[in-house]
Amino acid sequence: MPLDQASKMTLQKLQVILINPLAKVPVRATPGSAGYDLFSVEDVVIPRKGGRYPVDTGMKLKLPEGTYGRVASRSGLAVKFGVDAIAGVIDSDYRGILKVALANNGEKDFEIKVGDRVAQLIIERIVTPEAISVESFDEEETLRGSGGFGSTGGVSAAM
Repeated sequence: MPLDQASKMTLQKLQVILINPLAKVPVRATPGSAGYDLFSVEDVVIPRKGGRYPVDTGMKLKLPEGTYGRVASRSGLAVKFGVDAIAGVIDSDYRGILKVALANNGEKDFEIKVGDRVAQLIIERIVTPEAISVESFDEEETLRGSGGFGSTGGVSAAM
């Protein structure tokens, strides 16, 4: 991406409409934070060992042109409680209320209160080339070839 285009993207704004009076504008905790914290507008308990719930953030977003949003887990929730964000792609043309799908893989029910930070939004540039069908690839065979799942790591697992 040309430098002038990258600079222009930096100047774009993440536009937010707060639908719920309890909603908060996403914030970066520090200047070096990659993600914007997302907050719950509801009290909810997610059952232990596999419980899932779409947590309401009470807001709508308009992402900058040429980007998509990736909802990622908060490391503290994942490590301490086994709570992960799942299904985390927000397309740039989505205009509905943002909900964060959380899964509780922990040993205890997980309680969320209004105002709790539940995930983070990472805004990433996207490339969308045209997908075309071909008979073969133009390049030579690669070192990896068709090796998949663990083929380069030295650990063999039956698949």
